[in-house]
Amino acid sequence: MYEKKPWLKFYGDVPHSLNYPKVTMYEALMQTVQKKPDAIAWDFMGYTATYKEFAQLIDQCAQGLYALGLREGDTITISMPTTPQGIICFYAVNKIGAIASMIHPLSPPKEIEFYLTISNSKFALTIDAFYGAFKEIMDKTPCKTLILTKISDFLPAVKAFGFYITKGRKIPKVPKDPRVVWWTDMMKKKSTVPGSSMKTDDMAVILYSGGTTGMPKGIMLSNMNFISEGMQVAAWGKMSEDDTILAILPIFHGFGLGVCVNAFFMGGGKSILVPQFDPVIVAKLIKQKKPNFLIGVPTLFEALSKNKVFGSADLSCIKAAFSGADTLPRAVKEDFEKVVARQGGNVKLREGYGLTEAVTAIMAMPMNEYREGSIGIPFPDMMAKIVKQGTTEEAPCGQEGEICVAGPAVMLGYLNQPEETAKTLRKHDDGLVWLHTGDIGTMDEDGFFYFKLRLKRMIKSSGFNVYPSQVEDVLRKHPAVDQACVIGVPDKAQVERVKAFIVVKPEYKDKAGDALAEELIGHCREHLIKWSCPREIEFRDELPKTKVGKIAFNVLEEEEKEKLRSRGEYAG
Repeated sequence: MYEKKPWLKFYGDVPHSLNYPKVTMYEALMQTVQKKPDAIAWDFMGYTATYKEFAQLIDQCAQGLYALGLREGDTITISMPTTPQGIICFYAVNKIGAIASMIHPLSPPKEIEFYLTISNSKFALTIDAFYGAFKEIMDKTPCKTLILTKISDFLPAVKAFGFYITKGRKIPKVPKDPRVVWWTDMMKKKSTVPGSSMKTDDMAVILYSGGTTGMPKGIMLSNMNFISEGMQVAAWGKMSEDDTILAILPIFHGFGLGVCVNAFFMGGGKSILVPQFDPVIVAKLIKQKKPNFLIGVPTLFEALSKNKVFGSADLSCIKAAFSGADTLPRAVKEDFEKVVARQGGNVKLREGYGLTEAVTAIMAMPMNEYREGSIGIPFPDMMAKIVKQGTTEEAPCGQEGEICVAGPAVMLGYLNQPEETAKTLRKHDDGLVWLHTGDIGTMDEDGFFYFKLRLKRMIKSSGFNVYPSQVEDVLRKHPAVDQACVIGVPDKAQVERVKAFIVVKPEYKDKAGDALAEELIGHCREHLIKWSCPREIEFRDELPKTKVGKIAFNVLEEEEKEKLRSRGEYAG
């Protein structure tokens, strides 16, 4: 065992293996309801619900959805910020035995059309502010029923009025539309929901990630994927039923849904729902609510370290803080830890590693160890190894290769993409099915892993994945564009900002300037979510090529870094 898992000696009192209940996520939550009916499950801007009240809302929602026609095996798209409606619907769907397809609420219409179509969603839930985006494309999709809710549906009266005065009244009034059902009306519907035949290993959730082609891929995840990953994280972080977590990461994100919501509900803790990803709001909530667990991206921790409210709060409440979704710079880690220590806390900001194909985090630095540059060691019941690129052969310690992982958190596969699934999930000589991550790394003799780079081109902007080939595909659809290359440029605020290099068609050569650049950025905004859109466009007569004629994006990346170095803005 230790030969294959040298990292086990660093576990301390974390169990090497866990006993996972063979249930659905709804059933796991109901077990918590039985144990702690009167404990607070969640807090949304001051509106709280006990586990018993939460269960009642879920059952009401399941009745409403069933009355509307949602059946076992159907798919519903949930396009919501982190709000009570989003999580209530998520578990109600699971109770029925249907599948929840989770997407970003700010997705543009054409992307929503893609998601609704690929998931074959007959229903969708979103907030009233985004009605227009769905209205534009619904008739081209399988979706026939749009459930609309208002943020104020779950706000205390004073805050609901304040929301209306500041933001609510600016939301366009939704016209009469036979396809629309309002949340408040749906929650009044009565029906008998039959028992579901859904099993623990059945698909329950679809999350999305980019692929080698740049088009998002649907990642099929089971109940067991979420239950196992949640229990592993809880064991690693020593989360207890008396703990509170700040649910900063959104529910379309594996960490937000799998850890900040599902793992905490399984354990009976309290989740503070944060609908807006904003460091100022987060700092105020930390000061007021005193959560024990903080999980976020590096840019959030950097912003908190500079925030006066956070810097004046009593931070002795924080038991653990984990950074994910991007590389954690040493300076960010140290600055955060200094502020916390100054304000009465004693916590280390720990880095982890994960991917949506395994829900989210599947390894992290142990609580009693720190190694510079390491992404940590695998969680209980998870296996990891480095294989020589393009093979299934394990690489020697210290040698670079592809990171592969196996265990109960690994996905079922890609939705409607058997070939991509076969490339990514591969049976090795040891008889296990391994997930080939497409990430390059190394492992030392103690089993600590080190991330080096991604085989697949990807930009990390403010903690979100941007797939250059997807942006390039959109740019090339504009009539002026002949060639396009998209890269990430190092940026202090965003980690990387998106920049596009364009060669225009001969007839547009005289128009290659600021006006056309703005037009191309606007074209991207119609088709892509905002952080995927270029912040800057540079026109070139030609783009650098490799020896085999491919566009050499790495040459452009190095040129941009050299510009920053010459100005003293980049030391890499």
